[in-house]
Amino acid sequence: MEPTGHYWFNLGAYLQDNGMKPVHVNPHHVKKSKELDDNNPNKNDRKDPKTIAALVNEGRFSYPYIPTGIYAEIRSLSNLRLQTQEEITRIKNRIARWFSIYFPEIKDVYRNPDSVSGLMILKEAPLPQDIVKLGVDGINKIWRDAKLRAAGLKRAKTLVTAAEHSIGNTEAPRSARKEIRNLLNDYEIYKSRMDELMEEIEELLSEIPYIDKLMGICGIGIKTVSCLLPKLEIL
Repeated sequence: MEPTGHYWFNLGAYLQDNGMKPVHVNPHHVKKSKELDDNNPNKNDRKDPKTIAALVNEGRFSYPYIPTGIYAEIRSLSNLRLQTQEEITRIKNRIARWFSIYFPEIKDVYRNPDSVSGLMILKEAPLPQDIVKLGVDGINKIWRDAKLRAAGLKRAKTLVTAAEHSIGNTEAPRSARKEIRNLLNDYEIYKSRMDELMEEIEELLSEIPYIDKLMGICGIGIKTVSCLLPKLEIL
């Protein structure tokens, strides 16, 4: 079979459970080989199986790895983690875009757009004019109430100064506030989801007998191990 998408998962597991070995053929090979018989590159449901069977007969196939048990769990959670990370990156890019439009000067205050203290203020005062209205004392109070030690009066003054001299777009402030608050809410949801996934992955990894040896390798962390471990089951 061709490993295109997820359609082969259940059939592959069924064949493996019944003592058979499913094999994969490269879709690129199928595409290049299908016109050898009739000089026609078009595909159809009658032609493709014949082409795939011919490739298998010639030995042009590979054995897929289908993990089981705890290795299947780790692989699925690792895939979920990668998907979640993609969503977080997408949201961070949209937040950066919003900053470029409405508050470009914030990059002079915060190097990273996902700074905890900065996002905390944006929830209360999304736009530069809101930050100016909140003032240094108002900003510092939010941080003190949250018991943040990395932010204080100096950072608050810098943020207010940047807001006072902002050249950001001032049109449609209502929709701008709505957009950034939605983005911040989505960001928190996916960050929380990521933390939960990492806890589950770490819990499962602790059940692997030789995990301490893998983690002892310099430069290897939980994320790397969770991606590699399901493949190591076959070794």
